[in-house]
Amino acid sequence: MRLLHTSDWHLGRSFHRVNMLDAQAAFIGHLVATVRERAVDAVVVSGDVYDRAVPPLAAVELFDDALHRLADLGVPTVMISGNHDSARRLGVGAGLIDRAGIHLRTDPSACAEPVVLADDHGDVAFYGLPYLEPALVKDEFGVAKAGHEAVIGAAMDRVRADLATRARGTRSVVLAHAFVTGGEASDSERDITIGGVAAVPSGVFDGVDYAALGHLHGSQTIAPRVRYSGSPLPYSFSETDHRKSMWLVDLGPDGGIEAERVDCPVPRPLARIRGTLDALLDDADLARHEEAWVEATLTDAVRPDDPMARLCERFPHTLSLVFDPDRAPDDPDVSYAKRLQGRSDQQIAEDFVTHVRGAGPDEEEQAVLRSAFDAVRTDDTLREVAR
Repeated sequence: MRLLHTSDWHLGRSFHRVNMLDAQAAFIGHLVATVRERAVDAVVVSGDVYDRAVPPLAAVELFDDALHRLADLGVPTVMISGNHDSARRLGVGAGLIDRAGIHLRTDPSACAEPVVLADDHGDVAFYGLPYLEPALVKDEFGVAKAGHEAVIGAAMDRVRADLATRARGTRSVVLAHAFVTGGEASDSERDITIGGVAAVPSGVFDGVDYAALGHLHGSQTIAPRVRYSGSPLPYSFSETDHRKSMWLVDLGPDGGIEAERVDCPVPRPLARIRGTLDALLDDADLARHEEAWVEATLTDAVRPDDPMARLCERFPHTLSLVFDPDRAPDDPDVSYAKRLQGRSDQQIAEDFVTHVRGAGPDEEEQAVLRSAFDAVRTDDTLREVAR
């Protein structure tokens, strides 16, 4: 059986100030063409269909168009909700849409109820694990402590239990939206850290033939049977070096995996350039970036006059301007943001405690801080769900 694995469409999202709807529509067209031209048997979409719980109307219309075009091909599609989606909204009408071959899996309690498809070699069971917010689903899965590894592990126990009841030789695919250990993140993903831990080990997916992951925006192979498709389009300059693609996966009669990357159309390349303003305007080697979306980091000791307008004369698609003057590390003018770069909220809070009282927090105090940050993040999630 040939699968096309994609995820993280983020319909309705922009790239800095650029509306990406046309690029997202071009991707949907490319997806449909790939399904038709490469004889795909099933499409799997591993979450973050939308960029937010209440997407703009244009994004909803594009999703509706995608569903109709996929249904017209007669190729089954299995989708799950991600942490950016409203699971309830995305799942509205799932029972009716199911009849058209579009299988929406947004209910955590139904994670062990697979979509069963068949080819010449027997059945393939597709299990959908929508994004599992630990604080919201821990009771459903009967785990004592809310955590990503605990709830995904419990969900996978249900999957393996159901798979054990099926005919011998039944192959299996799991769709999941999670941060798996070994994955490389970008600046585009929303933080899902709970208790200071965001990642789950890849071994949690043992026992299935293929785990089609979503959440991280870079296409990557965690293990031969555990892969991220990545987002089809870039959503931050941290994705400058990404190759945007989907996975074309051939699932053999014995569960063997062969995977090929299918490139996605990208509307414009990304470039990060760095130097003084005069150097960036004069460097002949930068001519290759003149039609790219550009993030420019200026290292001038003194902020130059009208830098954005001057940059746009040469790089008309400059979207981001960063100031990072070249200074000695002990220079008192080194920015606060620079000192905080790469540090988590927890680390920043602990540094503040140390600064105020001269000694860092002990283990109990660290736990209180961690609990506070988890509560704030969970409240934000609940507000998104309620909208």
